[in-house]
Amino acid sequence: MSSPRVRFAPAPTGFLHVGSARTALFNWLFARRHGGEMVLRVEDTDAALKTQEYVDAIIEPLRWLGLDWDSGPHFQSDRRDRHSEAVERLVDGGAAYYCDLTRSEIEERCAAAGYHGWSRDRDVADGPGVVVRFRCPDEGATVVNDLVRGEVSFPNESLEDFVIRRGDGSPTFHLANAVDDHDMGISHVIRGEDLLNTTPRVLLIWQALGYGAPPVYAHLPLLVNAKRQKLSKRRDDVSLDSYRRAGYLPEAMVNYLALLGWGPPDEVEIRPLHEIVTLFDLDAVKPAAAFFDPARLDHINSEYIKALTPEQFAERAEPFLTGADAPWAPERYDRDIVRSLAGEIQQRIAHLDEVAGWIDWIL
Repeated sequence: MSSPRVRFAPAPTGFLHVGSARTALFNWLFARRHGGEMVLRVEDTDAALKTQEYVDAIIEPLRWLGLDWDSGPHFQSDRRDRHSEAVERLVDGGAAYYCDLTRSEIEERCAAAGYHGWSRDRDVADGPGVVVRFRCPDEGATVVNDLVRGEVSFPNESLEDFVIRRGDGSPTFHLANAVDDHDMGISHVIRGEDLLNTTPRVLLIWQALGYGAPPVYAHLPLLVNAKRQKLSKRRDDVSLDSYRRAGYLPEAMVNYLALLGWGPPDEVEIRPLHEIVTLFDLDAVKPAAAFFDPARLDHINSEYIKALTPEQFAERAEPFLTGADAPWAPERYDRDIVRSLAGEIQQRIAHLDEVAGWIDWIL
């Protein structure tokens, strides 16, 4: 395989989800295993989202996990001119057209939900509030050849004439993805299964723009909770930062995330990141949903804590004893005491925010 070029492309919508962290990790592992590069691209087609706070919420957790990147961060909002050029090219070539129908007008015209190309043959001029739609083929199917799921076929009639430019002039996800992946030389798109149904639209745009061979796709399995429900920000503890603040070690978290949908051939679960890199293979990623099991994460984290030397343990525990939200005043902290109790405490805890309670109990 020639050196791949992958991208991690989160939207800046708040904290980094454990599912997004797993996606970043699998991209990183694939790139490092094959001597390739990883691009960090922030998908902020809404320029209002490009604030330092949102960017830090992506970058800092990645650095905590020990993941680096070779290019970026790049921002889609900085590439508006390129997206507009692509839209104009599609319109000029007949692959897209202007549409000024409102949603209510479309609903009135349709016997069933959806858009059926009412504006295809209307002479609509561009202007405020006018969207641009892609002219989908009426027949046939668009096929996604996926490294995880095999061949997935989408009937073109089910795709309808989707919007590629909104009424405010901003590009939609599908258009921006096609243009940016092409311009950045992305060879493999590794992302979550929830984005699989967007892929045929991206491929149609790619083909209409004459970009040649598209990237290779690999759609990773969803992460689910104990009830087999897709992990949700509203219902589940999915913030990577919340695990950091609870005292999970980054090397334990990255080890656990690597096991969500993939497993090493020798079935040895606990191993350092540099060893995981040498074993990782997208062909071994399973399509079935992966259970995010907090108990399993606790077990792996506890094993990493047990492996620390007394000095390492005292250093790692210090922020959870005297930090801003910690229970002790700074003057109470005594590294010698923590070191002397390390062996006993390390056998009892699953994460470092438990250390203070055990020291108080022992002393």
